[in-house]
Amino acid sequence: MLTKDGGHTMKKLLALLLSAALLCGTALPALAEAGDADTRLTQVTQSVKSTLDLDTTAYTSFQGSCQEDALAPVWSLVWSGDTGSLNIDALEDGTIFYYSRSVYAEEPEPLVSGNLPAFPAVDNDAATAAARAFVDKVLDKSTESAELELTRSPDLSGGDYRFTADILLNGLPSPLSLSLTVGAEDMEVTRFSRDVLANSCLGDIPSATPNATQSQASALLRDTLDLRLEYVLSEDDPTHAILRYLPEYGHDFYVDAATGELIDLTELESGMFKNGLGAGAAADSTAEAPSAAPEEDAALTEAEQAGIQKLEGVQSKEALDAGLKAVKEYGLAAYELVSASYTLWEGEDGEEDQVTCTLQYSRSAEDGVWRRTFTVDAKTGVVENFYSRGPWNKERQPALTAEEAQARAEAFLETYYPEHYGHLALYDSSVDSVAEGSPFYSFRFARQENGFFFPDHYYSVGIDSTDGSFTYAEDVTFDDPAGIIDAEAALDAWLGTYDVTLGYLYVPEPLAAGDAAQDKLIQLGFQSFYRLKLGYTLEREGSYLGIDAKTGAPVERQYSQTEGLAYTDLEGHWACNTVETLAGNGVGYDADTFGPDQALTQWDLVSLLYSLDYWAVDPTSQDQDLRNEVYAAAYRAGTLTKEERDDDALLTRASVIKMLLDRAGYGKVAGLEGIFTCAYADPETIPEGELGYAALAQGLSLVEGTYAGTRTATRAEAAVLLFRLMEG
Repeated sequence: MLTKDGGHTMKKLLALLLSAALLCGTALPALAEAGDADTRLTQVTQSVKSTLDLDTTAYTSFQGSCQEDALAPVWSLVWSGDTGSLNIDALEDGTIFYYSRSVYAEEPEPLVSGNLPAFPAVDNDAATAAARAFVDKVLDKSTESAELELTRSPDLSGGDYRFTADILLNGLPSPLSLSLTVGAEDMEVTRFSRDVLANSCLGDIPSATPNATQSQASALLRDTLDLRLEYVLSEDDPTHAILRYLPEYGHDFYVDAATGELIDLTELESGMFKNGLGAGAAADSTAEAPSAAPEEDAALTEAEQAGIQKLEGVQSKEALDAGLKAVKEYGLAAYELVSASYTLWEGEDGEEDQVTCTLQYSRSAEDGVWRRTFTVDAKTGVVENFYSRGPWNKERQPALTAEEAQARAEAFLETYYPEHYGHLALYDSSVDSVAEGSPFYSFRFARQENGFFFPDHYYSVGIDSTDGSFTYAEDVTFDDPAGIIDAEAALDAWLGTYDVTLGYLYVPEPLAAGDAAQDKLIQLGFQSFYRLKLGYTLEREGSYLGIDAKTGAPVERQYSQTEGLAYTDLEGHWACNTVETLAGNGVGYDADTFGPDQALTQWDLVSLLYSLDYWAVDPTSQDQDLRNEVYAAAYRAGTLTKEERDDDALLTRASVIKMLLDRAGYGKVAGLEGIFTCAYADPETIPEGELGYAALAQGLSLVEGTYAGTRTATRAEAAVLLFRLMEG
């Protein structure tokens, strides 16, 4: 590999620091009167309780804090007590976007609980009704709706019910979504989260009535699609390459439903930030607290009133800002306050609670955005710490031009891989990254046959690096290119895999100075920010690889699906329903047949029990590593000991019962002497010393009537015994 040292990237972090003497010795001037944080907390708490019809009397502690570094202030409310805790995040107007409820266990685990999973009691309808009732409370019925999708139900591993949904605005798709969890024990919502417009975009919801038509949008969006014709390996024959039109993925577009204009979303988003700042920054909202008078304090519990009192005397961000700017040594004259976040610190060992406020300032300059961050006591305004940051300055002079680097890469391939070089052509490169500071050029040369690329065979060559990795093979045949469809027909077929959908989406728009919220976003480094727009986009359900160049048919991506266990030899068998129920829960064998009447070996039972906690295995497997792994799991679970291992040993019914009860955690109890009796018709079939196992089997309704302990068990009998034990 030929390499060449290039230039060096210089990264300078510029910081402004004040001396310790200044920090410690400068006194703050008198500050403005305390803000109304306690009043605001009262209003939010009452609104949230009313929306969810909450009874919070069981909680003995409550606190609330406000974070004002987003487009809208966010209140975090926390209740706690001996029985559990409740966390709710809400906007100033009471809109709930996060909910989490925890209930502490009241009773210790029973002494003999066993470690055998049980069939869960699943009631999808009841869980859906509980989820629906909760969502109906928290959504804004005037504009929002959602169709819940059940994504998980309890299974052998436990778990709760989980739901997701896309939030519709005025009945149309939007970028908003929600998720929700319903507890399996009490059918109560335990967790909820959702997106809200107030924290993600500026402005209001546009009208749902479009001016542009779907057909107009379809014609414009078609022109944004592009395909390339290449050889790819056939999914049916990995040694044969076929021609396929493949998508060129680039920018995302939409058609503005109001103007009918085609808009490049990717380009708009790339210009949102100055100087390479990342997404996610946001600014304070200037929205005032609700003007309505709070309800009487009687609506709040003593704990809630105590939590609200912790914010008494907390100064507003405006007052804290004024105090900091009054100290000229802090150098904030040219800076703007862009965010303020309040945090409540509960005192320990009798210490008083403290509320701090973190204030972030910024100023824009020719070389980028400068920032200063202060943490102050929110009641006194005393500065606890602060720091400053400035922009990096990147400089790089590459030693080679892109053309020179490519020539060296080609010379390398021609010299060391002459047998393939004649079939290679430049497929893609990363030359643009060098201008951004990358220390090397990277080129990928792909195989060409019949004038078309076959990128599965390629060489990757790095200049100014040590990497020259490649992949290539000779045993591939190439399909004749005769009879392929033209590019326009392929493009029409590709467009047909999409739906042209009308909905709401986030679209960046330039920020304008003079508006308080936009001014703060500008200070954070944003040049534009999201607004909600009505538009047409290309959407589809499935995933497609491309268009078959011969047939013109879309080629859908195939995913391997785990459909569970299924057997072909159970029809009409007395144990059919039981075995299939187990299989539906992933318990059984990874095979097409179950062999219900087959004599049961120790390996058969051990592998069956392995599927309870891990995955199904094929009992016919002779892979010793797999067998050792399965047996190791059986040792850990208490099913048997290492000394008892005998893969091919045939098991009696008594042996099956003993192993199952040991696996379920009843072994120690079964070993107790002098406390067990049982009423089997054939007590002589109970092995010596195993009366306890036989009695427990009868008491747990595993076996009735006759024990038949000496008879060789079948796979079906083992499955039925396991099922009964899991049932009850």
